[in-house]
Amino acid sequence: MKKLKLLTDIEESYTELRYKTSWPTKGQLIKSAIIVMIASVIIALIIFVMDQIVDNLMHLIYSLGN
Repeated sequence: MKKLKLLTDIEESYTELRYKTSWPTKGQLIKSAIIVMIASVIIALIIFVMDQIVDNLMHLIYSLGN
């Protein structure tokens, strides 16, 4: 009986993930996660500062119009 293409694809994906993929070690994974967290905080701070600058600029512009 012919297998469904979906089942064949799932089996091939499993085989590739199990035997052909090189997974990071726990140490590498932790280092990468820390780098991502630090980069996220830095980007969030940059966006916050830019938002504050634009907010203050808008308040200044609107206060001059009154």
